[in-house]
Amino acid sequence: MHRLPAELAHDATRTPVVLVLDNIRSALNVGSLFRTADAFLLESLVLCGITATPPHREILKTALGATQSVPWQYAADSVQAVSALQGAGYAVWAVEQTTESTPLQRFKPGPHQPLALVLGNEVTGVSDAVLSLCTGAIEIPQLGSKHSLNVAVCGGIVAWHCYHKLRANALG
Repeated sequence: MHRLPAELAHDATRTPVVLVLDNIRSALNVGSLFRTADAFLLESLVLCGITATPPHREILKTALGATQSVPWQYAADSVQAVSALQGAGYAVWAVEQTTESTPLQRFKPGPHQPLALVLGNEVTGVSDAVLSLCTGAIEIPQLGSKHSLNVAVCGGIVAWHCYHKLRANALG
């Protein structure tokens, strides 16, 4: 398998997507999202509020070294983090079920604007304050009775979709 050596990951051309973790409770989910960000060479993670930060034992357990290959930063306040990303030119979308959400299959990231995706708390979702700042919300259509996915699974699905739209076709 073709794999990028870890020592070259920081210099690689990254997919212009930032994952913003809005008060994620489980450090295991955080570690899984680090692995997802590594898999698709996402730009970075922004860990907000109560979200655990490396070198937390449970993050390291599921990240399997991705905390070393994925740039990340901590922001105490999700609203301030989202505002800063918007000020830097990012289109910020929540990954959340709302009355006006866009189904994932219809979501097309802009080809010339970096993207930030906000993933919310496992119980309460993306905070209302952050949601009100977002350009919109992306929803993964579901058929089952629960109508929710684990946040790390959800992040993986949406990250792959964005990677596919932004890079996969260009890479052949």
